[in-house]
Amino acid sequence: MHPVAKAIWYIESHFGRAIALSEIAAMAGMSRHHLSRRFNEMTGQNLNRYLRARRLSEAARQLAGGAANILTVALEAGYGSHEAFTRAFRAAFGTTPEAVRARRDLSGLTLQEPIRMSNLEKPNLPAPRIETLDAFTIAGLGGDFEPGKAAGIPALWQRFNDYFGHIPGQAEKTAYGVCTMQPGKPHFHYVAGVRIAKNQDLPAEFETIAVPAQTWAVFAHHGHVNGIAATVDAAFRTWLPASGRKIGAFPDMLEFYGEDFDPETGLGRVEIWLPLADPMTKS
Repeated sequence: MHPVAKAIWYIESHFGRAIALSEIAAMAGMSRHHLSRRFNEMTGQNLNRYLRARRLSEAARQLAGGAANILTVALEAGYGSHEAFTRAFRAAFGTTPEAVRARRDLSGLTLQEPIRMSNLEKPNLPAPRIETLDAFTIAGLGGDFEPGKAAGIPALWQRFNDYFGHIPGQAEKTAYGVCTMQPGKPHFHYVAGVRIAKNQDLPAEFETIAVPAQTWAVFAHHGHVNGIAATVDAAFRTWLPASGRKIGAFPDMLEFYGEDFDPETGLGRVEIWLPLADPMTKS
């Protein structure tokens, strides 16, 4: 995985807290000077300005959604006071945080979207293991994303990780990403969650997904998690057509993150699960 791609992933996974350029550079395996230069060469943007713009853009989204406390949004965006946040917000968007919250609308604001870096290397995809599992329930935070524009998913995981380990009914230290296409809509729904027992007293912002009993093709993803899109692509475009199997009814795909997966580094056990229809089922 290219160091700049690692840097982008780290920013998207951690901008909800204070992170220094030296920390990003260490994770990317480069000096601050070389990372800043390579980031500018590959993206056309200044690294520090990109980090600041991403934080302010996510803050604007929270405000447009009706955030109850502007100071809390300011602190999460890395600003030590309401005043400092307001100055930076006005400089970026030409309006105040209060105005955006009042109108509940992002129109007219030029937001910094996550940079998406395609992994051009084709992964060496070993044959999957085939497993048949009973039904289970996943609970977590969800969001809608457009195909090819899923670079905001790490930010969803960043919010979800604040709950991980404290979720009622969570029995395992593993996590799941649930991906389902929305019929008739140009986007897919993604949920970052954990496996739970049913009928738990969950946070109000959580949603639950009942995953049916079925057979899965389980692919191991190797390397940094930022390259997961290439493994997914190979599973769907290479293995699935050659296998003669069909995708099951629901969900479209699962990501599985093992106990050793480290959200700080993006390394550890990651798997892609494709649900398989009964081979006797006619298409």
